[in-house]
Order: sequence, then structure tokens, then C-alpha cells
Amino acid sequence: MVETTNVIVLGFVASLCASAGTAVGSLGVLFISSLSRRLEDGLLSVAAGIMLAATFFSLLLPGLEYAGMQHSEVLSVGIVSSGLLLGAVSLFAIHQHVPHEHFQLGREGAERTELSRIWLFVIAITLHNFPEGMAVGVGFAGGELSNGLPLALGIGLQNIPEGLAVSVALLSVGYKKMQCMLVGALSGLVEPLGGLVGAIAVSSAAALMPWALAFAAGAMLFIISDEIIPETHSADNKNLATFSLLGGFVIMMVLNTVIG
Repeated sequence: MVETTNVIVLGFVASLCASAGTAVGSLGVLFISSLSRRLEDGLLSVAAGIMLAATFFSLLLPGLEYAGMQHSEVLSVGIVSSGLLLGAVSLFAIHQHVPHEHFQLGREGAERTELSRIWLFVIAITLHNFPEGMAVGVGFAGGELSNGLPLALGIGLQNIPEGLAVSVALLSVGYKKMQCMLVGALSGLVEPLGGLVGAIAVSSAAALMPWALAFAAGAMLFIISDEIIPETHSADNKNLATFSLLGGFVIMMVLNTVIG
């Protein structure tokens, strides 16, 4: 166990390290001018598989364990289920009201906006990365390194193809390589902010632990189902996307087993 006084710092630093994956991926735009749609869908699906496994092994299962220490089995399931739905509904509400733009699905959220296209992309990336950072922060907030480490490593790995895809996509709509790299790298910095918020919230009240873990899981599941899967299945790469997602799931399962 890690002492409570160090939990917040640990959650912040871990989410900061995980966000470095986005910067590493974004560097690729200096050497790669374009990604085939097939490769892009495959890479993003691997990232989705890692996220999907993380929600189960590093968020929902620990959430059920923490709830079980405080409540009956039935109530524990109710708490985690409620937290999961709350996380998904919260992300849904934000997506409905905050203007943003996806690279394949186009513009979503509030229709009337004077924001330039690049800022709409940045907002979309922020909506994507904040829950991931919060998940890492919450994962460490319980003081168990065996739970937080594989989650941080998994999120960091899945950030690499995301950072590359984001930067190359910006390049394809007319932005300069250096600008694309910087926007991609900076977009990951919202993750340590999410990690700090998650760690502080849970550290201030241990009873919030199962709620926070489930909330983060629900937010990530919403992103996977509402954004990544529709985008990667919108072209004729459904089979590749499906098996790439399964591959990402296996990667995270192995990480959680070996490190956890």
C-alpha cells in the first residue's frame, strides 16, 4: 500500500507519464505524411481494445472489490453499475453540448460555433483524453501499485497510435508538420489534469473509490462505443478493426496479469 499523502502525487505523475505516449506518437508525423485508412483503423482499434480491457481488469473489478469491503454483494453491484452509467451519461451530455469534430464522423455537439476547425479537433481530443487520465489517477488512488501500474502502462501504450493518428489527420487537413506534432503532443497534457482530479476526489473520501472507478470505466466505455468503433467501422475495414481490438484486449490482459 502507498501512504495517502503520496497517492495524489503518484496519480498525477503516473497520468503524466501515460500522456507521454501521445507525444511519442505525435513525433511520427515528422516522418510519416499519411496513414492508409486501413492502418489507421487497425491502430485505433488496438487502442480501443487496450481501453476496453482496462475498464474491466483495472477499473470495474477493483471497483467491485472496494465496494464489497464496505457493502453487501447486491449493493456493491448496484453502486458499480450506477457509477458506470453515470460516467457514460456524463460523457454523452458533454458531447451533446460541447462543439467538437471527429476526423471521420465530422462535427458533433453544439452546431453554432465560430471556433476554427483545429480547435474543434483539440476539444474532441480533450474529451477523449480526460477520462483516460482520470482513470489512471483513480487507479492509483487506492494505494495499490499492482492496480495502477498496468493501467498507466496500458493507457500510455494506447496513446501512441492515437497521437500518431491525430497528428497525421491534422496534416491531412492542411496544417504544418510542426504544428500537427505540437497539437498532438499538447493534447495529451489534459490526462495528468484528469489524473489529479481523480486522485484528489478519491483520496478525500475513501467511500468514493468504487464510484470513481466505475465512473471512469463508464466514460471510457462510452468513448469506445460512441467514437472509436463507429469511426473504425465506417470504412470497409470491419474485420481488421474487430480483430485488432481483440489483440489490444489481449495486450492489456497480459499486462494486467504480469504486472498486476
